[in-house]
Amino acid sequence: MGFSTQDALDFFRPSTWALEPEETTFAAHGWSNKDMDPVPPRLRTWTTWNYVCYWVSDATNIGLWELASSMLAIGLSWRQALPCIAAGYMIISVVMVLNGTIGARLHVAFPVLNRSSFGFWFSYFTVFSRVILSMFWFGIQSYNGSQCVYQMIKAIWPSIARMPNHLSPNANITSSGLLCYTIYWLIQLPFLLVSPHKVRLLFLVKGVVVPIAWLAMVIWAFVQVPPSGGLFAEHATISGPQFSWNWLSAMNSALGVYASLSVNIPDFTRYAKDEKAQYVQPVIIPIAFILCSFAGIAVTNAGIQLYGEVLWDPLLLIDRWENRAAAFFASFAFALTTVGTNISANSLGAGNDMTVLLPKYINIRRGQIICAIIGGWALCPWEILASAQGFLNFVNGYTVFLGPFAGIMVTDFWLVHRGKVDVPAMYDPNGRYRYIGGFNWRAVLAMLVTVVPTFPGLINSINPAINVGNMTYLFDISWIYGFVVSCVVYYTTSVLFPAQETFVEKLISADDVDMDYHDKSPADNSDRKSEDLEK
Repeated sequence: MGFSTQDALDFFRPSTWALEPEETTFAAHGWSNKDMDPVPPRLRTWTTWNYVCYWVSDATNIGLWELASSMLAIGLSWRQALPCIAAGYMIISVVMVLNGTIGARLHVAFPVLNRSSFGFWFSYFTVFSRVILSMFWFGIQSYNGSQCVYQMIKAIWPSIARMPNHLSPNANITSSGLLCYTIYWLIQLPFLLVSPHKVRLLFLVKGVVVPIAWLAMVIWAFVQVPPSGGLFAEHATISGPQFSWNWLSAMNSALGVYASLSVNIPDFTRYAKDEKAQYVQPVIIPIAFILCSFAGIAVTNAGIQLYGEVLWDPLLLIDRWENRAAAFFASFAFALTTVGTNISANSLGAGNDMTVLLPKYINIRRGQIICAIIGGWALCPWEILASAQGFLNFVNGYTVFLGPFAGIMVTDFWLVHRGKVDVPAMYDPNGRYRYIGGFNWRAVLAMLVTVVPTFPGLINSINPAINVGNMTYLFDISWIYGFVVSCVVYYTTSVLFPAQETFVEKLISADDVDMDYHDKSPADNSDRKSEDLEK
């Protein structure tokens, strides 16, 4: 059959793209779909081992390697950098398990959960912010992955380094670069089509392959430059107040790398078999991240001794290797780790968030594809990396928002409501979490008190010509400041001016609603649906 004009017109009709209605508990309200609904028991498949693999695989990423090795570039010694990293990831692991337990207990994703603390409509500010941030980072990580592909091809076909460039010098990318970027984008595309509860298999493979490659690189570092020969002979080049602020700034950067994931970790923990499955996070996160950071520092130190430069980007180091087999395997490992990180930290987060923005048309899979197209191509990440250092500083500085996001969520669930929340009400725009006009003014105030003082430092990081004095110091600890102050402000205002309508005597979970739904007769269920629609 041919493709008629009518088929073309139908293709652009919104009704064509509307998701098929599912027999789910909350979709009847019109504010949910199958992917937004609480995860049913049959899909709660993540075990403790899966979370161990998840964090081992996430720890082995280029961003963490570059963070650890870049601490040497700002003047810290390896002895000072490792405790800095350890402190940062011990703190973030506690936040991970606090927010993660919420997802594991309620089986609900971040963009729905935060309605109970921010208010139904104000929560869209946090969701939209996360979508935009995820799209930019998806593109940037995809470009990093394309550099891995380039090194892999170069190891097999060295002539790619001499491949003619047919693009304009103003394109900020060469023909070979665009080829490698397209290859990488196509490689990671199938992984975006895997359902979230099954993507744990990717993390399992990555958690086995990548650590082997990193261990091999550490062994290479010790062989090339033994410790007695100067591998760890480097000492700090700064001292006094400058050292203290650089150390705190480096720890804030360590926190910032996973500040986004500390907010949307419920997107993954909601698939846990039980909430105990993810209790391993405060143990595995510091261990995995310290070991992986040590690998980055050791190999970077070896590069300093061998090449006389701080090659904090591992791909620049691999580019110097003459052993093509080693270069290929190491580049493959970094490409694999970038795929996993891009999915866990960016595309899945964006997919979950976009389901809330348009639940009638977007599920997680469609959201991931939209993220891949807009973030991967429309935003032209090679342009961002080549000519917009100020914008990159802004993206990095987005921790000024993420610290308060996490602080408000933790405080609301654990301290204000003490775990007693109403899950069905999170899907109702006129329910108990409406607050005033859909805005919880306590959360608004906590955001203003934390974000406004750190904004001058953010502006200075974007444009150093704008002098903001000592306000830069507050920006250097923006996540810590934002998290702590938002907790205090939100808790104080919630105790002094409690939102009485949001308090319930006990947790009302999705499982309670499902059990009640299935225990009723068909006629009762029909009546219940009618009552839900009226509400």
